[in-house]
Amino acid sequence: AVVAANTVAFRTGYNFGETTEQFRHTYQVKPARLQPGTYTNATGNQTVAWGLVGAARAARLPLLYSSYPITPASDILQELSRLQKLGVRTFQAEDEIAAIGVALGAAFAGHLGVTGTSGPGMALKSETMSLAVMTELPLLIVDVQRAGPSTGMPTKTEQADLLMAMYGRHGEAPLPVLAVASPAEAFDTMIEAARIALKYMTPVVVLSDGYIANSAEPWRLPDLDHLPDISVPFAAPDGEAKFMPYRRDPGTLARPWALPGTPGLEHRVGGLEKEDVTGEVSHRPANHQHMVELRERKVAGIADDIPEMRVDADDGAELLIVGWGSTHPAIFAGVRQARARGAKVARAHLRYLSPFPRNLGEVLRSYPRVLVPELNRGHLLRLLRAEFLVDAVGMNKVQGMPFKTIEIEEKIMEMTRP
Repeated sequence: AVVAANTVAFRTGYNFGETTEQFRHTYQVKPARLQPGTYTNATGNQTVAWGLVGAARAARLPLLYSSYPITPASDILQELSRLQKLGVRTFQAEDEIAAIGVALGAAFAGHLGVTGTSGPGMALKSETMSLAVMTELPLLIVDVQRAGPSTGMPTKTEQADLLMAMYGRHGEAPLPVLAVASPAEAFDTMIEAARIALKYMTPVVVLSDGYIANSAEPWRLPDLDHLPDISVPFAAPDGEAKFMPYRRDPGTLARPWALPGTPGLEHRVGGLEKEDVTGEVSHRPANHQHMVELRERKVAGIADDIPEMRVDADDGAELLIVGWGSTHPAIFAGVRQARARGAKVARAHLRYLSPFPRNLGEVLRSYPRVLVPELNRGHLLRLLRAEFLVDAVGMNKVQGMPFKTIEIEEKIMEMTRP
């Protein structure tokens, strides 16, 4: 009955469009070239939520999502609260600080601990993010960015939290940062973020934004039986007289994940600096430098475990467009339309922002000109110029609105014009 009613409504609307004389122009929408499968219409917040469920299944862990309501991230909590039959636990905390504290506690207890927020909440969560860096526990922090500063424009989009995600914690507290490019891509990004958090025992920030959160597109339902196995073993007693909670895996530099209450694995946790290997509280200057550098090397080493930067390039292109996050659709369409006008251009889009793909410097230096469109005042631009010493230029928009295709197209034509 529902299908029949919708079919009648669709045909009625089509016939009205065909017979009315109110419109001077008509448009033809060509069939989409999509991979065969079953599709659903999904928003970015929905696919983030479903990606977390998929990540928990792939990790064989219970999921705990703890957050405080905030625009435009609240729908993630609302979506997950409907999925209790899938083993999802949700908790609406009294404030942002409590929300991340609960999520970190869940990670300590052997759950996939996740918290979500927007810019103002990220500021409040920063102390506990530093605690997660110190305790080296797998925690996911989802930041659905909005226009700031302060409460700014809560319903408008922006990408101005990147530098806060990179550096917005006290002390030397590096952690991985990933960015979602579209609603359909969010599911896989959340699984990848969980994989990194679990394998390397580190908190991970995932950046979305208001445009992605509330946009919708067709999303192909995945085969849940073919999700990657991202599970990691918990620590077990090894016969030693005392458990060493900071003895690291030589490949990943991850410390063991010891469930509380396991006999023989009693150890100290907290925010005070840890003695290497033993985990005892230490105030020794040399040990502090050693531990800071260890944590830094652990995050930097993730570059060897992520894909290299892929470039969509025309032969002879001398301009490279580098984007991240929700600039993807406007850059993609702008490049396509500029090519139709004869421009030769290359395009690359970053999912991994910390650490960068290991070949990114080589890619950037392969082009005489690099353009970085961002919905901020030049966050990624600063990082690329500082890290790789390339003379990149920015294209910056802070109107609470995403880029339009024509804006990207015209900038490309301006920069490729003889």
